[in-house]
Amino acid sequence: MADHETTEAKLQWLAELRGEALHAGSAGAVQRRRDEGRLLARERAERLCDPGSFVELDRYVRHRESNFGMMDRRPYGDAVVTGHGTIFGRQVFVFSQDFTVFGGSLSEVFAEKICKVMDLAVKYGCPVIGINDSGGARIQEGVVSLAGYAEIFWRNVQASGVVPQISLVMGPCAGGAVYSPAMTDFIFMVEGSSYMFITGPDVVKTVTGEEVTFEELGGATTHATKSGVAQFTSPDEESCLDDARYLLSFLPQNNRQQPPFTAPADPRDREDAELDTLVPDNPNKPYDMHDVIRRVIDGGEFLEVNERWAENIVCGFARLGGHAIGVVGNQPRTLAGVLDIDASEKAARFVRTCDAFNVPLVTFVDVPGFLPGTAQEWGGIIRHGAKLLYAYSEATVPKLTVITRKAYGGAYDVMSSKHIRADFNFAWPTAEVAVMGPEGAVNIVFRRELEEASDPEARRAELIADYKERFANPYSAAERGYVDDVIEPRRTRPVLIDALETALTKSEARPVRKHGNIPL
Repeated sequence: MADHETTEAKLQWLAELRGEALHAGSAGAVQRRRDEGRLLARERAERLCDPGSFVELDRYVRHRESNFGMMDRRPYGDAVVTGHGTIFGRQVFVFSQDFTVFGGSLSEVFAEKICKVMDLAVKYGCPVIGINDSGGARIQEGVVSLAGYAEIFWRNVQASGVVPQISLVMGPCAGGAVYSPAMTDFIFMVEGSSYMFITGPDVVKTVTGEEVTFEELGGATTHATKSGVAQFTSPDEESCLDDARYLLSFLPQNNRQQPPFTAPADPRDREDAELDTLVPDNPNKPYDMHDVIRRVIDGGEFLEVNERWAENIVCGFARLGGHAIGVVGNQPRTLAGVLDIDASEKAARFVRTCDAFNVPLVTFVDVPGFLPGTAQEWGGIIRHGAKLLYAYSEATVPKLTVITRKAYGGAYDVMSSKHIRADFNFAWPTAEVAVMGPEGAVNIVFRRELEEASDPEARRAELIADYKERFANPYSAAERGYVDDVIEPRRTRPVLIDALETALTKSEARPVRKHGNIPL
């Protein structure tokens, strides 16, 4: 009887501890979150995972007794919820910072909890998702909290390219804390309620005299449109969690696995006659590359990355014949699709991410060159443009390319050309592969002849027509094998699916080296 009572007492104590751990935040702090329409840390983790699948770890961890001036309150779980669950039935590890406990500030045990799930994610080959909502380092712990950040940063680097790392910024993320999300593969932000910056508005005003709001300095819109830091933004927390789940459907569990296959409802042999007339006859008239992409991929479903930043290039995930692919395409509708500093960085980062996680690349090319001007040259377009060239050259995943219209100059080489080892390159009949456009080429090559001509304009027109006939088409490139086939635009989808499935068994040896030296 005594043993029974002892067991019951222990079970009762466990229930009380569990209840205390579930309500670690003060009632006032919790109510403020409710009034703001926000989810609590544990609710976010549970909402992110499949229903009922989230398993919490370290729920009874408490901050150390050495925590200066805070011995009167040692809530269980400290200020972060950690654990594992499933997303679409696939295992993931999660940490969710709890702003209702000490403002979500990072302590020694807080960092240890995060490091533990990051280590487990790498050990078991699973994605790790961090939900960031923190006031920063816990001042009462001094340098110990800074050491905790560094331990997390180190693990971000070790996990990079090994397992997918996704950051959801769902509140403040400031100071040194921003560098953990910055080193992950993708950052999501919630419009109106999340922000990231190194120094806050008060410090900015003191140092520079600039007056700026939290939202203007580091809000979701700022990082989606100006800095490119945030790959995705969402209108509310529920949408953010759903978007993160959707992104994971395109990625493998780790770098040793292939992305998940999804049987397509869209016929693999489907042709689209609208593609035959999508590119305007006038070479200077824009069109929307999104229209090309959506007419080729499965069901028109396209998850665009950095949609609102560097809009002259389009990057995103889709499926082709059920296979996950990464899509890169010049956007003629913005800056005529030229490559500039931001576009080069955006695409290079995306290409390297796809290559790290075995996602094949499909590139749609309509590029007149690199953007000229002192701002670009002084800003380092040579160095930044080289990043994209480097990324495509080092990528060993299947690489397919379709030239829809212009492919001029060095930009032709950079955009997954045959010469940097693309696997299959196709061109539409509207494609133009040349050093530069007809008008510029004629003005340079025949400058003296035009100066001496009795009717310079008539002679210029003749030379331009001759140049177009010889170079402003895909056939001279096809003659040399730089283009594998010139195809009717309507057949792009079945041709690409056939090429992709041929290339899926690709195996390419890399040079023996510690690592390359990308021009960062």
